Amino acid sequence: MEKTLWKHIQTVRLQAPLVHNITNYVVMNSTANALLAAGASPIMAHAKAEVKDMVAIAHALVINIGTLDEYWADAMLLAAEAANAKGKPWVLDPVGAGATPYRDEVLQQLLSWRPTVIRGNGSEILALAKANKCKTKGVDSTAASLDAVTAALALIEQYGSIICISGATDIIIDNQQSIHFHNGHALMTKVTGLGCTASALIGAFAGVIDNKTEATVAAMSLLGIAGELAEKEAEGPGSLQVKILDKLYTLQEEEYCRQIKITRL
Repeated sequence: MEKTLWKHIQTVRLQAPLVHNITNYVVMNSTANALLAAGASPIMAHAKAEVKDMVAIAHALVINIGTLDEYWADAMLLAAEAANAKGKPWVLDPVGAGATPYRDEVLQQLLSWRPTVIRGNGSEILALAKANKCKTKGVDSTAASLDAVTAALALIEQYGSIICISGATDIIIDNQQSIHFHNGHALMTKVTGLGCTASALIGAFAGVIDNKTEATVAAMSLLGIAGELAEKEAEGPGSLQVKILDKLYTLQEEEYCRQIKITRL
């Protein structure tokens, strides 16, 4: 599987997919830089007058509700509707799901447009599925990725989405399989927005790769391995962030295949 995933990484580098991001203020710059480093082309646009047109020209849409407000919620819904109508892949990052009733209300509306991939931490996936009364701590996870598997299966059954649960073990689940991998480093949790970066990268891969599960795995493994290798050279979270960008850009096949730790169930 490693060779196939590496081919997908090369496909993104060669095809430079255009990724339309409606994302939060905190991560716009870092997300755009990560997409560029991986070979994709980012666009950040949330004006209601143009989001449908942006979806039409983009390879994929990524919606991240981190800094949600009423205007952005309307733009997100318009974009998700357009992606669904045009058959464009789109990724939902349910940042802070379960934290407030308003956030949950918007997420329920977005889910009606059937995201191709949902990526969140364990608490967010649990809250999104309403599997129990688990609450989020801001945007940080209070549940391990393994705890959210049952909730993920419920989301798959209801919406047909691929579910990516981020954690110490990242888990990607579709209606046929569960793929676990163990790359990355704990220091990555000290850099804000790397989960948002993961969602954006999934969008890039889903935009040009037919098998959306493989696209999700390739994106997550790329970021995890880049973080793992970057940590060896970093002095702290500040330099880690910069070195992750470098690794996304310079990573070679030999490094990738040597580092990947993946289990397919």
